[in-house]
Amino acid sequence: MRGYDYIIADVCLRSDRDLVELGLNGFKPFAVECDIAPVTATISIIDGDVPTIDSEVIATSHLSETDSDGCFMRAANSYVYTATRRDNGNKALFNIDTHNNHIECYIALRDKIDISILRFGLWVMFGIVIAPLRGIAIHSSAIAYNGHAALFLGESGTGKSTHTRLWRENIEEARLLNDDSPILRVIDGKAYAYGSPWSGKTPCYINKRLPVAGLARLSQAPHNKIVQVGPLLAIGALLPSCPHIFTKDEHLQDELCTTLGEVIASTPVYRLECLPDAAAAELSHKTLFKL
Repeated sequence: MRGYDYIIADVCLRSDRDLVELGLNGFKPFAVECDIAPVTATISIIDGDVPTIDSEVIATSHLSETDSDGCFMRAANSYVYTATRRDNGNKALFNIDTHNNHIECYIALRDKIDISILRFGLWVMFGIVIAPLRGIAIHSSAIAYNGHAALFLGESGTGKSTHTRLWRENIEEARLLNDDSPILRVIDGKAYAYGSPWSGKTPCYINKRLPVAGLARLSQAPHNKIVQVGPLLAIGALLPSCPHIFTKDEHLQDELCTTLGEVIASTPVYRLECLPDAAAAELSHKTLFKL
């Protein structure tokens, strides 16, 4: 299939439709000329009725950001994700065939393309593409500083974006890499963070790869304290920020745990208890970058 190529986390996707033209503006910095890189996955966007695929339900989801209900399923040689809009009942189906070396994604959409569902469905599919490549789309806010990245993890509303904003306001040359879903990959035993086309409510779409200086799970507290944790607590810190629907599938869970094990073996993980103030940013800055 010839079409439009996008390189994300050193993985090339080829779509038969221009994703930027469809409204996915976050893909623009990742667009490249066709045929400059081997294609890992192909995307076909099919307008029309949503087909029925014989499959087993793995997990369901209720997504406020897309106003939809989702269902993640396993078929014979593929994974299927369906999304249904709550307001009008329109459905979208994403099917990824894992049987061949080149993974094919078929997207069937009814009526007008729902950009939020299309964006999220592609995020799910891309997560499956990169899982065997030691990659994870990890829920975090990532800061770039001095040629490295620091990732701050935590539940929604705990202050990840606030903390990285405080970095940018108080630490010279600190820049945001991604504010919701950077890609974490292990290559030759070293962890790298990549910008991605998925950045939540903050439009930050940067096509860059940086070695990871450290990761910190953040929680609100009446004080500022940061402590490096051991392997078991590190797994506990990172796993909740991985795609939760993947943990319901044995194969994808194994891939996630293998990647996390390699991340922990090469990269320090911290527990950060903090206030939303400049002192917290300065503390994590000095600790993660060993200043």
